[in-house]
Amino acid sequence: MYKVVLLRHGQSIWNRNKRFTGWTDVGLSDRGITEARDAGTRLAAAGYGFDVCFTSVLRRATETADMLLASMGLEHISLRTSWRLNERHYGALQGLSLLQGIRRYGLLPVIRCQRQFVVAPPLLSADDPRRPSRDPLYAGANPQELPNGESVMDTLRRTLPYWESDIAPEVRGGARVLVVAHRNTLRALIKHIENLPEQAAPRIKVPTAVPLIYELDPQMTAVRCIRLGKEG
Repeated sequence: MYKVVLLRHGQSIWNRNKRFTGWTDVGLSDRGITEARDAGTRLAAAGYGFDVCFTSVLRRATETADMLLASMGLEHISLRTSWRLNERHYGALQGLSLLQGIRRYGLLPVIRCQRQFVVAPPLLSADDPRRPSRDPLYAGANPQELPNGESVMDTLRRTLPYWESDIAPEVRGGARVLVVAHRNTLRALIKHIENLPEQAAPRIKVPTAVPLIYELDPQMTAVRCIRLGKEG
């Protein structure tokens, strides 16, 4: 039996303000900082330790990983970052509140992209300065692979190869693995390892900074999941 711990970052500033965040690189709120440290404290108290941590390149995830590991005395372990673990790209909705998004693009396009697996948000235009291909953070990535808006299905398609090439081999090799990512990235991975139907993926609950401890069989399919909440 193998184990992997999945964790959504602590509350970000834009989570707090209820704005579509996606690939916008915002930091943690004060609550998010506390959540990250508390998650590390709970994991340590429950007897967990880690050999390697995978995370996205976005600050709210890397800050969460750093603070969590520091609270466990594990600042020395390997931290591996990849844009493939970034949050779902919310396209032209990024930076808008739900109400602003509905006013600008209509109720159905916004609601459908939130609730349906295959529906993407309105995409960034070719001249939009928010396009990832214009961001120095992704200078080493293939511009053709960088999204300008994603459905949950799209998010799974760009995250799954990284799971299979980098994360799963570490788990199979016996490493104690922590993955600190984002709500929709984790929804996509959970859909995969739990073999859930497409319609279930957008509704998977992934609260901020609650460790999800997955036990996996040799095929990397979930056998059991433990949510290590504040109640333990």
